[in-house]
Amino acid sequence: MPLSAPASPRQPLHTRSIRVQSYAREDGLWDLDAELVDTKAYDFPVQGGRTHEAGAPVHHMHLRVTIDDQFTITDAQVAYDAAPYGEFCSAIAPDYRHLIGLNLLKQFRKHVRERFGRTAGCTHVTELTNVLPTAAVQTMAGRRRENPDGQRPFQLDGCHALRVDGPVVREHYAPWYVSPDSHHEG
Repeated sequence: MPLSAPASPRQPLHTRSIRVQSYAREDGLWDLDAELVDTKAYDFPVQGGRTHEAGAPVHHMHLRVTIDDQFTITDAQVAYDAAPYGEFCSAIAPDYRHLIGLNLLKQFRKHVRERFGRTAGCTHVTELTNVLPTAAVQTMAGRRRENPDGQRPFQLDGCHALRVDGPVVREHYAPWYVSPDSHHEG
């Protein structure tokens, strides 16, 4: 269901698009290719008397992380197609190799903020890292759904719909369902 109609006429100003594509690699690892593109709906002046034209990317960054089956990053790379300050922006790209060793499911966003906050990183690439954990979970969803080892599915209690005392878990993950009444016993 779409959003309701705007309450007042409006004009477009800015569009940010974030896309993540995931791939199973032949070596048993997975690649998450993430991309951020910012465009403006209007022309604006830039240094040297030039004009940045509406629709042309202001920011266009790429981030690829390779992960293992435990969600640990084994490789990382960043590339820039567009940045407002060119090589001064893209000079930070090699530093994102410091993502290697981080686990997407173990305080990943906190560790990224610590390593790449403020002047230690690129605001836009760092923002792009925020979508990686949930994209990785979706990437592994089919593999994890099989659950051959009988362990509790990792996604339970990860959002309101998958709370262990809720109707979705009762119906789809019955072995891990916990009655709401049992929370108050003891």
